[in-house]
Amino acid sequence: MALRHAAALAVLLSVSAAAQAQDAAGKAFPPEQIKRGATLYAANCESCHGVRMIGPEWAIDLATFPRDRPDRFVSSVTNGKNTMPPWGDVLKAEEIQALWAYVVAGEPAR
Repeated sequence: MALRHAAALAVLLSVSAAAQAQDAAGKAFPPEQIKRGATLYAANCESCHGVRMIGPEWAIDLATFPRDRPDRFVSSVTNGKNTMPPWGDVLKAEEIQALWAYVVAGEPAR
């Protein structure tokens, strides 16, 4: 639980850097969306993809996920991919978009 809060806090502390994260069209993600994504990540994704997006070898490395493929990310999260179950019945579309914003922004260096 403390690790989840630490991940979310790291994003909160990096608002200025995270605000520069952009979607595929070059539009900046709002810091609030990135923070929401960090919270959702900690609650739903961290157990497989790891704290600060550093997970085991068997999980995709989200730090290197292609930033120009938001459609691939949304499809994978919504419908599942390989051993990852589908999350489309758990997460709303705007929550998946917040996760994407968080993944694109990345975890700030400590």
